[in-house]
Parts: sequence; structure tokens; C-alpha cells
Amino acid sequence: MLRFHFTPEDLIRLRVADRPHLLWEIVASLHRLQTREGRWAYAGWHRTAVSALRDTGLDRAVRNVLLPLFPRARYFPDFLTPLEGKEGLDPGLDAILATPRARVAKEISRLEQTVGAPAWTRGLADGETRGRVTRVLRAYYDTVIAPHEETLHERLHTERANRAGAFLRRGSEDVLRTLTPTVRWRHPVLEIAPYPNHRDVYLNGRGLLLVPSYFCWSTPVTLADPQLPPVLLYPLHHPRALPPPTGRNSLHALLGTTRAAVLRAAATGATTGEAARRSGVTPTTASHHTTVLRDAGLIASHRHANTVLHTLTPLGAALLKQHAKHAGTLAEPPTG
Repeated sequence: MLRFHFTPEDLIRLRVADRPHLLWEIVASLHRLQTREGRWAYAGWHRTAVSALRDTGLDRAVRNVLLPLFPRARYFPDFLTPLEGKEGLDPGLDAILATPRARVAKEISRLEQTVGAPAWTRGLADGETRGRVTRVLRAYYDTVIAPHEETLHERLHTERANRAGAFLRRGSEDVLRTLTPTVRWRHPVLEIAPYPNHRDVYLNGRGLLLVPSYFCWSTPVTLADPQLPPVLLYPLHHPRALPPPTGRNSLHALLGTTRAAVLRAAATGATTGEAARRSGVTPTTASHHTTVLRDAGLIASHRHANTVLHTLTPLGAALLKQHAKHAGTLAEPPTG
């Protein structure tokens, strides 16, 4: 069993990630390749991923490089899923490369002792070897995650809206109480069972970052080192399989990539700066797009002091809902 011990300050500092943590998604997807557990939920993705890895010749690198580092077991190194990854793939990979040698050596040694690892992993303390691993991670992402990233974003933003609704109804404790069937909230402790080992994590005012994950299945996951910033990766619900990529996303085709990202950001309320970060543009460019969306009646903007908060109008909400419904019709029904 895994137990997080909360103080009142930790409940105040509970957060939900505002975008997919792509390194965690890489890890969880690699775990999906290592087991048939929950395969029905990923049937379409699994077929296209295996085929794409074989066609690009990446299957050997995944088998020899990534799977030994991310075994579906009780431990894999924390430095490979840094907190910076919540800002995007590039910041996450940069953080892996910047990890101190001593920490890398310590975690690889723990991997060898706990699970077993090939001798080459000891060289990860060296920057050149780590560089090769990050290049494989990027190639894997480009091949099997990037074609589906739009769906990941849509599912995460829907989950954030659900968590926001839980918070508004009954506060942060209801957010924890309604996460997933394997999680139980017994004030002031969050219990996850079953879990590969028995652990108690005392938050002591640091708060907890909740990271919804498409590829995480059944059991939430956290970092092994309790001294690192607390993170809990937890699975999204899977009523249908992940649809295969079908060309350009329909919402993107209607609004354009950036404007669609700004509209999704407004689904849970976003300032101009937040919309800029989530769409990968400057605040000035984001401001232009919010003006267009506001003039079209899709968002409303409310000024508070020096901050402008953008939220969906009923028309904007209906557009996103209809888009999500259409995307769902492209998915395959469960097969088991």
C-alpha cells in the first residue's frame, strides 16, 4: 500500500497538471507494451505502435535501451521522469541531461539491485550515454506518442474540468475522494492499494501534483524518492480504445492549431499568459487569438486588476463537447 499523509496546507496546495507529462506518458506506454493487462483499452494504439516501431527500426532500440530502464516492476529511476517534464518534452529531456552524476549513479545502482539492469546502464552517469538515451526517447515519442497527442490533450482537459467540478462542489478532499477506484481518501491520508511496496509519504506542506495519464493503467504511480517534489500519476478512465491518427484534427482544421489550443485552455479558465504557455506562443500572439475567439462568441474575458481570465461561453463549450463526441466515434469499441 502507498499512503500520502496530508496536512491542511497540503490540501490547499493540491494541483492538477495542466498538460500531459510526456515523459510519464512514454513510461506508461512502454509498460503497456510489456503486458496484456488492459490491452482492450489500447488495442488500436498497440497495433499502430508496434507496426511503426518495426517499420522505423526503432523496435530494437526500444527493446535494448528503453525497456531495461523502464521495466514494469517495482522500481525505475526517478531522474527519467523529472518534474520539468510537465512543461513539455524538451524541458523534460533537458532536465534528464542536467541531472547530477552522483544522483544518476545512485538510482542506476538501485535499479540493478532491485530489478536488474544491463551493464551499459552504469554509463548513464556520463553525459554522452544519457544523450543517446534522450535521443531514443525523442524518437519513440515522435513515432508512437506524437500522432495521438491531440487526443491526450483532449482527455486531460476533460479530466481537469471534472476535477475542477469536484473541487467547486465539495473542496479538495472531494478531488482526492473521486480519483480512481484504487485510491481511497481517509482524512488525512490518501491510500493507494494495491501497490508494489508498502510506503508512507509525508507531504509536510509540499502539496501534491496530480498527473492524469492516458497510458497509466489501473494503479497510480509515484516517484520512489520521498524527498523529491511529490507527484502522483493516475489513470484516466477508458471507455473506448485510443483512436488511430486520422490526419489533421477537425478542431485544428476549423480554428487552426494555436487557436484550438487557446480554446482548450479556456475550458478550465486561463489567463493570457497561461493560454500562451499551453499553446506555445508569446503572450502578444495569445492575446490576438483570445480577441478573435471572444469576437466569435466562443470565450468570455474577465479582467481582475492586471489579470484577464478567459473562460468558455456556452457556444465554446458546445463546440468542444461536439468535437470530443465526434472524436469518440472514431474509436474502436472494447474487445474484452
